Amino acid sequence: MAYPYNPPDYFGIDDLLSDEHKIVRSSIRDYVTRSIVPIIDAAAQQHTFPQQIIKELGELGVFGPFIPETYGGAGLDHISYGLIMTELERGDSGIRSVASVQTSLVMYPILAFGTEEQKRRFLPRLATGELIGCFGLTEPNHGSDPGSMETTLRDAGDHYVLNGAKMWITNSTIADIAIVWAKDEKGVVRGVIAEKTSPGFSAPETHNKWSLRASVTGELVFDQVKIPRENVFPDIRGLKGPLMCLNSARYGIAWGVIGAAADCYNTALHYALERRQFGRPLASFQLQQKKLAEMVTAITKAQLLAWRLGVLRNDGRATPAQISMAKRNNVQMALQVAREARQVLGAMGITGDFPIMRHMMNLESVITYEGTHDIHLLITGADITGINAFE
Repeated sequence: MAYPYNPPDYFGIDDLLSDEHKIVRSSIRDYVTRSIVPIIDAAAQQHTFPQQIIKELGELGVFGPFIPETYGGAGLDHISYGLIMTELERGDSGIRSVASVQTSLVMYPILAFGTEEQKRRFLPRLATGELIGCFGLTEPNHGSDPGSMETTLRDAGDHYVLNGAKMWITNSTIADIAIVWAKDEKGVVRGVIAEKTSPGFSAPETHNKWSLRASVTGELVFDQVKIPRENVFPDIRGLKGPLMCLNSARYGIAWGVIGAAADCYNTALHYALERRQFGRPLASFQLQQKKLAEMVTAITKAQLLAWRLGVLRNDGRATPAQISMAKRNNVQMALQVAREARQVLGAMGITGDFPIMRHMMNLESVITYEGTHDIHLLITGADITGINAFE
């Protein structure tokens, strides 16, 4: 069952938000309550993505909200983007992933690295959901070490030829285009826009997942795929390009998981007040109050961290290391809140009648993708010591 959603704001963070921020948040919150919450458990149980929501998300403006209006975006700030991710992930991490990939990993690189023709050709249709995109960096043999990628891009004169494979790709089977990173003949990483209709381009789906079951995950396989020269990002070279995209995605995750945590906490609080044991509400027992108090404290700290990061990102001052810290901390927080909330509900916590177990399983993926928990720890370590532990 879904309880009325009353997310915690223990430190009055709403006072730090503008009227525009609150309007944006309210519109997405209402949509999630109306259109996602009633269908998401069935979608997860059936291991299917509710594809009908793509058009609805496009109409809501959740695809590329910080993309300039000139190219079909809403021209909002990064705090608005964060709030949108929070509300979508309250519905489900998989739903947030669709919007996060479309925005940060597809539209953002086209905006940042693309030609004017690429921007005008792709961005407006991505903003409406007419086109769906995906992002190809991770490979079967290379996850945390993208610099060792084996996918290649060969200059064939009037076009390029793409060969290789990518793995764990959100939106893979439903995507019309893919932002793909590959090495040229000199071993330099380049970015291209690969179109699904190209001969030799296939996207088999990954099945039997215990996590993100309401999201499409798959592979990208390129067998002598012809890439028109006009689909290659002209100037960006090296891993700087894909890592800039990941920074944007990680930023969105740092906000998004707060929504999953808040939904778990909200469910546990309502249940604890309603459920009676030994003639008293569950919420009256000290150990249950301890769980609830620690949950709301952890969520509050994550909210403050995300808000400050949003201010820094709006000012162009957020560093990759700061984003890594927020992603790592907030995902760990959300996963711990989900686990504690599940205990408050006892056996009921594992059923689809409540959202907690679904959130918990999803967060087991979120703590790994867009940089694993341990990799983000080492990013912070390198930043504070000046010593790179990756090498």
